[in-house]
Amino acid sequence: MIIRKKFKFEGAHIVRNCSTNRCKKSIHGHSYEVEVFLTSNKLDNGYMVLDFGLTKKHIRNIIDSFDHAYSMWVGENEDFKNFFKSNSERWIEMPVSPSAESYSLMFLKFIDHILKNTIFLNDEGDVQVTSVRVHETKTGYAEAFRSDMDMIELDLNKVVFSAGIIDEWKDKNELLKILSIDNEYK
Repeated sequence: MIIRKKFKFEGAHIVRNCSTNRCKKSIHGHSYEVEVFLTSNKLDNGYMVLDFGLTKKHIRNIIDSFDHAYSMWVGENEDFKNFFKSNSERWIEMPVSPSAESYSLMFLKFIDHILKNTIFLNDEGDVQVTSVRVHETKTGYAEAFRSDMDMIELDLNKVVFSAGIIDEWKDKNELLKILSIDNEYK
């Protein structure tokens, strides 16, 4: 059985090294929709794969981190990165160019890591994220499956969230511990 939870965020980026000049040379934004597909080998005590209420904690925090934020590739020019870091409270520095494909793979890895490090208390089964679909436009999306997780090398500890983003996380200390990150938050 598969369940789906949808999230939304408004985000801006430049997708360096892509084919389209507008996308690789200009800052632009999208109204993203993110669909998270989850499965389990059994139903919990409430006869659910996973109570959607549990997604409102850490999974929502990660995806909401990108709302009204600028996503930048670590390979950007240092002056350019520093401009955003000093002029915006909400930014994310990523080890990959911020394409819909990268987002779907990154969210998949974050959610997989969160689920593996969550203590479930309602007799849940082996809850797993099967795929993450990121809609960049109304007509296009990228979907990453578990079998795609090794398509790119993506160390989650190299995804840097600004302090402005981390400060807004619910249960921030618990999530920082689960993710084993302390990047910009000092």
